[in-house]
Amino acid sequence: MSAQLPNAQQWAERCLNDGEFMLAARYWNGGLTLNIGDKAVSLPINNGTPDSTAPLTGGVIELSASTAVWDKVLAPVPERFHNDIMANIMQGQGMERRADPVVFGQYFAAVARAIELLRSDTDAGDAMAHDLRPEGTFSAPVGRYVQLELGGAKHRIYFEEAGTGIPVLLQHTAGCHSSQWRHLFETPEITDRFRLIAYDLPYHGKSLPPVEEDWWDEQYLLQGEFLRSIPLNLSRVLGLDRPVFIGCSVGGLLALDLAHKHPDDFRAVISLEGALEIPGQLEHNTELWHPQVNNEYKARLMDALMSPTSPKRYRKETSYVYSCGWPPVFLGDLNYYLEDYDLRAVAGEIDTKRLGVHILSAEYDCSGTAELGRAAHEAIPGSTFQEMKNVGHFPMSENPKAFLQYLLPTLDNVATD
Repeated sequence: MSAQLPNAQQWAERCLNDGEFMLAARYWNGGLTLNIGDKAVSLPINNGTPDSTAPLTGGVIELSASTAVWDKVLAPVPERFHNDIMANIMQGQGMERRADPVVFGQYFAAVARAIELLRSDTDAGDAMAHDLRPEGTFSAPVGRYVQLELGGAKHRIYFEEAGTGIPVLLQHTAGCHSSQWRHLFETPEITDRFRLIAYDLPYHGKSLPPVEEDWWDEQYLLQGEFLRSIPLNLSRVLGLDRPVFIGCSVGGLLALDLAHKHPDDFRAVISLEGALEIPGQLEHNTELWHPQVNNEYKARLMDALMSPTSPKRYRKETSYVYSCGWPPVFLGDLNYYLEDYDLRAVAGEIDTKRLGVHILSAEYDCSGTAELGRAAHEAIPGSTFQEMKNVGHFPMSENPKAFLQYLLPTLDNVATD
């Protein structure tokens, strides 16, 4: 390898002295083996404690790739699709996994951190100025609840808003909630011209399940018709006149879905990490559903979608928000993301003379890739497209400073649509 790996004892000592790893490895009996070309390095773990002298037994996770692939994975700043082992696996970049699926889900956070400790660790990055304001400072958004009729039931929907001018509805990613948009609310260049309204989907964040339904009796699966009705009904009850719609991930797909099916209800849509269709199947994500795998797996999995150049403090915040959600809701949202949504046959019907369509895709996103975003742009005449460098799947929360460099010019375009 181009980089000198530590020996097994040195690796075990790094992990033993790392708080993040030790918390993630709790109760683990087994270990991790990296097959690097024709060589192997192992990290035995006994009841959550790394021990280079112990035998490898029990729940062992094995990762294999060529030396060239490992060189990319362990680079100080890995290139896209090599920044995380799951990004590599998802994009077929040469990494192979051998492990019991449940054990992998239980200890993926420890595995990912152990591999990070083979690189030069990144610093936390600069905090946004509004996060360092003095005690007693109030943040800009004000939160409220509004009653909506959705799918035949009454839903108490939570939303936050700030700013004046052109109304903008903000849709969060799968399994998350509206706190992802918090940095936009503190940006006067936006709120001086736009009224931002970020809402929590039903079952997400502060939007609790409807009291009229026995929602606990069946698996939650997000359907397109229900999802599309939420911004439409919210816009109606708030008296918004053709708002702008901005969504990311599931929301990015929804942006294009609304542009196709409800073009006269919106002034413009901005699709973050959008596509005409996302490859994959819901059944391949069942580790997220297993009762012996907790939300830590889901949260750490999000690192695969983020850029290693985004500030660590905000990458960790983004993952933290994922760990707080109702366990079934992320997998259920993926039903729309992977199964229900597909605009490939109808994208050319979207009329950008009736509403603006703007697609922004992140360099490091290994799910809604920049290639998928560009393909959507090429299929929708009159749309705009830009690849956002040095950010990943959650640009507004993982690297707000970089994201604003792309969003502000797009909003300038929207203001003239």
